[in-house]
Amino acid sequence: MPLDDRFLDIRRDPHSEEVLARGGDPKAHSVLQRSGFVPVIRVHETYHRAPTGLTEHDESRLATEAVARLRADGYHVECDVLFEPGELPPRYQTLGATVARLAERIREATTTDEVADTLTELTAAHDGILAALGEVLTATAEFHDGLGDAADPHIARRLRYLEEWRVRSIRNDLAHTRDALADRHAPHPGRSTCAEEVPATERERSAVCACPPPPRTLPAPPPPVAAGLRR
Repeated sequence: MPLDDRFLDIRRDPHSEEVLARGGDPKAHSVLQRSGFVPVIRVHETYHRAPTGLTEHDESRLATEAVARLRADGYHVECDVLFEPGELPPRYQTLGATVARLAERIREATTTDEVADTLTELTAAHDGILAALGEVLTATAEFHDGLGDAADPHIARRLRYLEEWRVRSIRNDLAHTRDALADRHAPHPGRSTCAEEVPATERERSAVCACPPPPRTLPAPPPPVAAGLRR
């Protein structure tokens, strides 16, 4: 990770009077969004601003919370004096990080049963992660039904479409993959676990385990020389 991505600047802009946050990596941007900031994506820059319609007091509270969270995660944050936090909050595990841990479990799995167990957390019909995501989309659609703006009914219809056709399709396909893996009961040929045991039939006294040698990686061939460069 580039060192510059660990630095952020959160200040009230002297020209627009907006509270702006600049710098940081995608993880820092997630912290800013959880603190209430809104991302602004430009051609040459992505920064964050406080939501419109807040009082100056609420903007300061939002910025102070963001500074505290970022510093608790190890980021270096320069800020206005008014945004300096009194003490740093404890670090917490986000829901996204918890779900990402499922990917790590799959990367570490050595059998189809282990992957099937992990995918069950996503595909369980009643309380799986994808079922919960569908509930979130439905609830957000219901919220927009009576919100009042002209675009709200369209947003509600779009959210219901995503739940019915996109999320449900992903859940069905992934559930089929999970069920197929659950029936195979097979080890992954490239991820066998080394028990560090020497078989009784091994004749070489220097042997330490029965694992086959790692596959040899051949060096990549050099790129072809362009015809115009040859003499």
